[in-house]
Amino acid sequence: MRPCVVAIASCLSLWDFLGHAGGAEPLAKTPVVLFRESFDDSQLLKRDWYDGNRFTISTKQPFEGNGCIEYEWKANTTTPASSSGIRRLFEPTDTIYIRFHVKLSENWGWTGRSYHPHLMHFITTENGKYHGPAASHLTLYIEPQDGRLRLAAQDIQNKDAPHGLTQGPLRGGYNGSFYDSKERLFVDDKWHTVEALFKLNALDVDRDKPNADGIVRGWFDGQLVVEHTNLILRSTDFPNMKFNQYLLTPYFGPGLLPHTQSLWIDELVVATGRVGGRQNEGE
Repeated sequence: MRPCVVAIASCLSLWDFLGHAGGAEPLAKTPVVLFRESFDDSQLLKRDWYDGNRFTISTKQPFEGNGCIEYEWKANTTTPASSSGIRRLFEPTDTIYIRFHVKLSENWGWTGRSYHPHLMHFITTENGKYHGPAASHLTLYIEPQDGRLRLAAQDIQNKDAPHGLTQGPLRGGYNGSFYDSKERLFVDDKWHTVEALFKLNALDVDRDKPNADGIVRGWFDGQLVVEHTNLILRSTDFPNMKFNQYLLTPYFGPGLLPHTQSLWIDELVVATGRVGGRQNEGE
Protein backbone atom coordinates (compact mmCIF):
# COMPACT_ATOMS: atom_id res chain seq x y z
CA MET A 1 0.00 0.00 0.00
CA ARG A 2 1.38 3.39 -0.92
CA PRO A 3 2.14 5.68 2.02
CA CYS A 4 -0.54 8.03 3.31
CA VAL A 5 0.46 11.36 4.79
CA VAL A 6 -2.20 12.37 7.27
CA ALA A 7 -3.15 15.90 8.23
CA ILE A 8 -3.25 14.53 11.74
CA ALA A 9 0.43 12.80 10.98
CA SER A 10 -31.04 -3.80 17.15
CA CYS A 11 -30.72 -6.02 14.12
CA LEU A 12 -28.81 -9.33 14.13
CA SER A 13 -25.93 -9.74 11.76
CA LEU A 14 -26.98 -11.42 8.54
CA TRP A 15 -24.38 -14.09 9.05
CA ASP A 16 -23.82 -16.37 12.05
CA PHE A 17 -20.26 -17.62 12.14
CA LEU A 18 -18.88 -20.29 14.42
CA GLY A 19 -16.18 -19.30 16.89
CA HIS A 20 -12.66 -20.63 16.48
CA ALA A 21 -9.57 -21.13 18.55
CA GLY A 22 -7.31 -18.19 19.03
CA GLY A 23 -9.76 -15.73 20.51
CA ALA A 24 -11.79 -14.75 17.45
CA GLU A 25 -15.25 -13.51 18.39
CA PRO A 26 -18.28 -15.21 16.82
CA LEU A 27 -20.60 -13.00 14.79
CA ALA A 28 -23.72 -14.79 16.08
CA LYS A 29 -24.61 -11.97 18.45
CA THR A 30 -26.42 -8.70 18.19
CA PRO A 31 -24.03 -6.08 16.81
CA VAL A 32 -23.09 -3.21 19.10
CA VAL A 33 -22.86 0.31 17.71
CA LEU A 34 -19.48 1.63 18.84
CA PHE A 35 -20.08 5.22 17.73
CA ARG A 36 -22.06 7.29 15.29
CA GLU A 37 -21.32 10.69 13.75
CA SER A 38 -23.88 12.78 11.85
CA PHE A 39 -21.53 15.71 11.07
CA ASP A 40 -24.31 18.18 11.82
CA ASP A 41 -21.88 20.64 13.39
CA SER A 42 -18.15 21.23 13.67
CA GLN A 43 -17.79 20.35 17.37
CA LEU A 44 -16.23 16.97 16.69
CA LEU A 45 -13.51 17.39 19.31
CA LYS A 46 -16.26 17.53 21.96
CA ARG A 47 -17.54 14.12 20.82
CA ASP A 48 -14.40 12.00 21.42
CA TRP A 49 -12.75 12.72 18.07
CA TYR A 50 -9.12 13.88 18.23
CA ASP A 51 -6.03 14.84 16.26
CA GLY A 52 -7.80 17.28 13.94
CA ASN A 53 -8.20 21.06 14.05
CA ARG A 54 -10.59 22.32 11.36
CA PHE A 55 -13.89 21.08 10.04
CA THR A 56 -16.17 22.50 7.38
CA ILE A 57 -19.78 21.43 7.72
CA SER A 58 -21.83 21.90 4.57
CA THR A 59 -25.50 22.67 5.12
CA LYS A 60 -26.21 22.58 1.38
CA GLN A 61 -25.22 18.98 0.69
CA PRO A 62 -26.31 16.77 3.62
CA PHE A 63 -27.56 13.27 3.01
CA GLU A 64 -29.59 13.60 6.20
CA GLY A 65 -29.90 16.03 9.09
CA ASN A 66 -28.46 19.52 9.24
CA GLY A 67 -25.06 19.03 7.67
CA CYS A 68 -22.25 16.84 6.40
CA ILE A 69 -18.47 17.14 6.49
CA GLU A 70 -16.84 18.59 3.41
CA TYR A 71 -13.37 17.83 2.07
CA GLU A 72 -12.25 20.19 -0.69
CA TRP A 73 -8.87 20.01 -2.42
CA LYS A 74 -7.22 23.04 -3.98
CA ALA A 75 -5.09 22.59 -7.08
CA ASN A 76 -1.70 20.88 -6.64
CA THR A 77 -2.34 19.81 -3.04
CA THR A 78 -2.49 16.50 -1.19
CA THR A 79 -4.66 17.11 1.87
CA PRO A 80 -8.01 18.95 1.79
CA ALA A 81 -8.07 22.65 2.62
CA SER A 82 -11.57 22.67 4.11
CA SER A 83 -11.38 19.97 6.79
CA SER A 84 -8.53 18.12 8.45
CA GLY A 85 -8.17 14.42 9.04
CA ILE A 86 -9.40 13.13 12.38
CA ARG A 87 -9.37 10.00 14.52
CA ARG A 88 -11.65 8.19 16.95
CA LEU A 89 -10.90 5.36 19.39
CA PHE A 90 -13.48 2.71 20.23
CA GLU A 91 -13.83 -0.46 22.30
CA PRO A 92 -11.54 -3.17 20.87
CA THR A 93 -13.24 -5.78 18.70
CA ASP A 94 -12.28 -8.67 16.40
CA THR A 95 -14.94 -7.68 13.89
CA ILE A 96 -15.48 -4.14 12.63
CA TYR A 97 -18.23 -2.73 10.43
CA ILE A 98 -18.70 0.73 8.97
CA ARG A 99 -21.52 2.42 7.11
CA PHE A 100 -21.35 5.93 5.68
CA HIS A 101 -22.80 8.00 2.87
CA VAL A 102 -20.45 9.65 0.40
CA LYS A 103 -20.87 12.08 -2.48
CA LEU A 104 -18.18 13.07 -4.99
CA SER A 105 -18.25 16.44 -6.73
CA GLU A 106 -19.53 16.64 -10.29
CA ASN A 107 -16.05 17.23 -11.68
CA TRP A 108 -14.42 14.42 -9.68
CA GLY A 109 -11.30 13.02 -11.34
CA TRP A 110 -9.16 9.97 -10.61
CA THR A 111 -5.38 9.73 -10.39
CA GLY A 112 -4.81 7.43 -13.36
CA ARG A 113 -2.79 5.20 -11.03
CA SER A 114 -3.66 1.94 -9.28
CA TYR A 115 -3.41 3.65 -5.90
CA HIS A 116 -4.86 6.77 -4.27
CA PRO A 117 -6.90 8.59 -3.20
CA HIS A 118 -7.05 7.31 0.36
CA LEU A 119 -10.17 8.01 2.36
CA MET A 120 -10.48 6.17 5.68
CA HIS A 121 -8.81 3.46 7.73
CA PHE A 122 -8.99 1.17 10.74
CA ILE A 123 -5.89 0.25 12.76
CA THR A 124 -5.47 -2.00 15.77
CA THR A 125 -4.46 -2.26 19.39
CA GLU A 126 -0.96 -3.20 18.24
CA ASN A 127 -0.28 0.48 17.43
CA GLY A 128 -0.70 3.65 19.45
CA LYS A 129 -3.41 6.29 19.24
CA TYR A 130 -1.25 8.63 17.10
CA HIS A 131 0.38 6.03 14.86
CA GLY A 132 0.18 6.79 11.15
CA PRO A 133 -1.72 4.39 8.91
CA ALA A 134 0.96 3.94 6.26
CA ALA A 135 3.24 1.49 8.09
CA SER A 136 1.49 -0.36 10.88
CA HIS A 137 1.01 -3.89 12.18
CA LEU A 138 -2.32 -3.86 10.31
CA THR A 139 -4.16 -1.06 8.52
CA LEU A 140 -7.45 -1.50 6.73
CA TYR A 141 -8.46 0.80 3.86
CA ILE A 142 -11.95 1.76 2.66
CA GLU A 143 -11.81 4.02 -0.38
CA PRO A 144 -12.95 4.67 -3.95
CA GLN A 145 -10.33 3.73 -6.52
CA ASP A 146 -10.87 4.57 -10.18
CA GLY A 147 -14.62 4.28 -9.63
CA ARG A 148 -14.51 0.97 -7.81
CA LEU A 149 -14.96 0.30 -4.11
CA ARG A 150 -11.63 -0.81 -2.71
CA LEU A 151 -11.17 -2.61 0.59
CA ALA A 152 -7.53 -3.32 1.39
CA ALA A 153 -5.04 -4.23 4.09
CA GLN A 154 -1.31 -3.73 4.69
CA ASP A 155 1.05 -4.74 7.49
CA ILE A 156 4.35 -3.14 6.50
CA GLN A 157 5.56 -2.93 10.10
CA ASN A 158 5.62 -6.74 10.37
CA LYS A 159 8.50 -7.20 7.96
CA ASP A 160 10.84 -8.15 10.83
CA ALA A 161 8.26 -10.03 12.94
CA PRO A 162 8.93 -13.74 13.55
CA HIS A 163 6.20 -14.85 11.12
CA GLY A 164 6.69 -11.93 8.76
CA LEU A 165 4.18 -10.20 6.55
CA THR A 166 0.65 -11.44 5.94
CA GLN A 167 -0.38 -8.94 3.23
CA GLY A 168 2.12 -9.83 0.56
CA PRO A 169 5.79 -9.03 -0.01
CA LEU A 170 7.19 -5.52 0.09
CA ARG A 171 7.43 -3.79 -3.27
CA GLY A 172 9.23 -0.48 -3.14
CA GLY A 173 8.89 -0.57 0.63
CA TYR A 174 5.14 -1.15 0.65
CA ASN A 175 2.76 -4.10 0.60
CA GLY A 176 -0.96 -4.67 0.46
CA SER A 177 -3.85 -6.98 -0.34
CA PHE A 178 -6.60 -5.39 -2.45
CA TYR A 179 -10.25 -6.35 -2.68
CA ASP A 180 -12.01 -4.28 -5.34
CA SER A 181 -15.55 -4.37 -6.66
CA LYS A 182 -15.76 -5.74 -10.20
CA GLU A 183 -17.79 -2.83 -11.48
CA ARG A 184 -17.11 0.89 -11.43
CA LEU A 185 -19.61 2.22 -8.92
CA PHE A 186 -18.63 5.83 -8.27
CA VAL A 187 -19.70 7.25 -11.61
CA ASP A 188 -21.84 10.28 -10.71
CA ASP A 189 -22.24 13.10 -8.21
CA LYS A 190 -25.10 11.52 -6.21
CA TRP A 191 -25.11 10.31 -2.63
CA HIS A 192 -24.18 6.63 -2.24
CA THR A 193 -24.13 4.30 0.76
CA VAL A 194 -20.93 2.35 1.43
CA GLU A 195 -20.66 -0.46 3.96
CA ALA A 196 -17.65 -2.58 4.85
CA LEU A 197 -17.07 -5.43 7.30
CA PHE A 198 -13.75 -6.94 8.35
CA LYS A 199 -13.28 -9.94 10.65
CA LEU A 200 -9.86 -11.01 11.91
CA ASN A 201 -8.90 -14.60 11.20
CA ALA A 202 -8.68 -17.02 14.10
CA LEU A 203 -5.39 -18.53 15.22
CA ASP A 204 -4.35 -22.13 15.80
CA VAL A 205 -2.09 -21.41 18.73
CA ASP A 206 -1.13 -25.07 19.29
CA ARG A 207 0.25 -25.35 15.75
CA ASP A 208 1.46 -21.74 15.67
CA LYS A 209 -0.51 -21.07 12.50
CA PRO A 210 -3.23 -18.66 11.40
CA ASN A 211 -6.54 -20.01 10.18
CA ALA A 212 -7.58 -18.77 6.74
CA ASP A 213 -11.02 -17.63 7.86
CA GLY A 214 -10.74 -13.86 7.94
CA ILE A 215 -13.57 -11.99 6.24
CA VAL A 216 -13.80 -8.89 4.07
CA ARG A 217 -17.18 -7.76 2.72
CA GLY A 218 -18.31 -4.58 1.04
CA TRP A 219 -21.69 -3.21 -0.02
CA PHE A 220 -22.59 -0.35 -2.32
CA ASP A 221 -26.11 1.03 -2.02
CA GLY A 222 -27.10 -2.17 -0.23
CA GLN A 223 -25.68 -4.56 -2.83
CA LEU A 224 -22.86 -6.93 -1.89
CA VAL A 225 -19.99 -6.08 -4.23
CA VAL A 226 -16.95 -7.48 -2.38
CA GLU A 227 -16.78 -10.78 -0.50
CA HIS A 228 -13.84 -12.86 0.68
CA THR A 229 -14.14 -15.36 3.52
CA ASN A 230 -10.80 -17.19 3.47
CA LEU A 231 -8.31 -14.48 4.36
CA ILE A 232 -5.37 -14.15 6.72
CA LEU A 233 -5.17 -10.69 8.27
CA ARG A 234 -2.89 -11.51 11.23
CA SER A 235 -0.38 -14.14 12.33
CA THR A 236 0.26 -15.77 15.68
CA ASP A 237 2.71 -12.95 16.36
CA PHE A 238 -0.37 -10.92 17.36
CA PRO A 239 -2.76 -13.17 19.29
CA ASN A 240 -4.33 -10.21 21.10
CA MET A 241 -4.78 -7.95 18.08
CA LYS A 242 -8.13 -6.18 17.83
CA PHE A 243 -9.47 -3.19 15.94
CA ASN A 244 -9.73 -0.08 18.10
CA GLN A 245 -9.14 3.05 16.01
CA TYR A 246 -10.84 4.74 13.06
CA LEU A 247 -9.20 7.40 10.90
CA LEU A 248 -10.98 9.67 8.43
CA THR A 249 -8.06 10.96 6.38
CA PRO A 250 -8.81 11.85 2.73
CA TYR A 251 -5.52 12.22 0.85
CA PHE A 252 -4.01 12.31 -2.64
CA GLY A 253 -0.34 11.46 -3.10
CA PRO A 254 1.99 14.22 -4.30
CA GLY A 255 1.25 15.20 -7.89
CA LEU A 256 -1.79 12.89 -8.14
CA LEU A 257 -4.67 15.33 -7.61
CA PRO A 258 -6.17 15.85 -11.09
CA HIS A 259 -7.77 19.23 -10.28
CA THR A 260 -9.75 21.12 -7.65
CA GLN A 261 -12.53 18.87 -6.37
CA SER A 262 -14.56 17.96 -3.30
CA LEU A 263 -16.27 15.10 -1.50
CA TRP A 264 -18.81 14.96 1.32
CA ILE A 265 -19.41 12.32 4.01
CA ASP A 266 -22.48 11.97 6.22
CA GLU A 267 -24.18 9.71 8.78
CA LEU A 268 -21.24 7.48 9.68
CA VAL A 269 -21.78 4.41 11.90
CA VAL A 270 -19.10 2.06 13.28
CA ALA A 271 -20.27 -1.19 14.89
CA THR A 272 -19.23 -4.75 15.72
CA GLY A 273 -21.38 -6.17 12.90
CA ARG A 274 -23.73 -5.16 10.13
CA VAL A 275 -26.57 -3.07 11.47
CA GLY A 276 -29.75 -1.73 9.99
CA GLY A 277 -31.11 1.79 10.15
CA ARG A 278 -31.13 4.14 13.11
CA GLN A 279 -34.18 2.44 14.61
CA ASN A 280 -32.27 -0.87 14.80
CA GLU A 281 -29.16 0.41 16.54
CA GLY A 282 -30.37 0.08 20.12
CA GLU A 283 -30.98 3.77 20.74
